[in-house]
Amino acid sequence: MKLKPCPNSPNCVSSQAEPDDRRHYIRPLAFAGSATEAISAIRHVVESFKRTRIQTVEDGYLHAVFVSALFRFRDDVEFVAVPAEGVIHVRSASRVGYGDLGANRKRVEQIRTRLAALGS
Repeated sequence: MKLKPCPNSPNCVSSQAEPDDRRHYIRPLAFAGSATEAISAIRHVVESFKRTRIQTVEDGYLHAVFVSALFRFRDDVEFVAVPAEGVIHVRSASRVGYGDLGANRKRVEQIRTRLAALGS
């Protein structure tokens, strides 16, 4: 499954962006196991964040909405498990505005750290 590309604004990161697109590219999340196991682990990690709602979970895909504490901005975060590659592709994007002060990139790195702590 191909995630939607990032817009030209710097408030989006995606592991499916071109690696030379330093503004948007982020490494995919490493994972060993089935798509079901990957999405289950991601769900567990996502639910550990405050102000987060799971929107969709289906066949190797998860979509969540993260809400910022101060202004209640909503960011869409999507995950697609690709067991054959041993990765979970991720896209995190702000719904509004232009910049995000690196919030989407930081969030994905926090998810990466929490996922690794699960032993994945």
